[in-house]
Amino acid sequence: MADRPARQARKIPEATVARLPLYLRSLTEVTAEGAPTISSERLAELSGVNAAKVRKDLSYLGSYGTRGVGYDVEYLLFQMSRELGLTHDWPVVIVGLGNLGHALANYAGFRERGFPVAALVDADTRVVGTSINGVTVRHIDDLPAVAATQPIAIGIIATPASAAQDVADRLIEAGVSSILNFAPTILSVPETVSLRKVDLAVELQILSFYQQRRSAADGHALPAPIAAPPNAASPAGAMGPATASVPPPAVPPVAPPSG
Repeated sequence: MADRPARQARKIPEATVARLPLYLRSLTEVTAEGAPTISSERLAELSGVNAAKVRKDLSYLGSYGTRGVGYDVEYLLFQMSRELGLTHDWPVVIVGLGNLGHALANYAGFRERGFPVAALVDADTRVVGTSINGVTVRHIDDLPAVAATQPIAIGIIATPASAAQDVADRLIEAGVSSILNFAPTILSVPETVSLRKVDLAVELQILSFYQQRRSAADGHALPAPIAAPPNAASPAGAMGPATASVPPPAVPPVAPPSG
């Protein structure tokens, strides 16, 4: 363990941190199969990245593998779990118990992965006092008292966009310094607060972009287009309205991002 301080001091790029959970999931699958070692090529294949990137990422953990053998799966799992802070639990509070929040509260995978749901909070008095998966819903005004009586490491925002900033402010005031935001809005938080955003609509729009490109390149018919607003500018600009008989230009295929 003598090299631990030096390894801690080495900065790990954010892109590498974002890929570590992918490697961790792949290694967990390999462990279930009973494989004692894994090559960078195999780990890359399972994780959807290239082998050179895997080797570079793992070098930040101080793990270089053995030529002709690969990486010890159990030790690599331990290294990643330690680096990601998964060797102990991080209690979570979910704010907003609508359809999404209710589903998150019932998700057993949080506890299994070290993120037990310690508290549930909502502003709707019809929801407050009910129990979800054994946890009683508290009122948003009780958030400071909730955080004072039990450890809360991460706040999950599952409210409408209009309420998200106020919820974030309340979480920060209550001492929560890590926030996962599901609300479709941009939040403003201090630099000392870690903020991650999950926007399902944005992800679907990105997939729509690549699906349209792929369909056009393959010559597949696209769904009927949504009619443009009557006052929308014509694609033809000053030359007048576009003619329906003119086919659209061929769209070259664009490969999705490799991750």
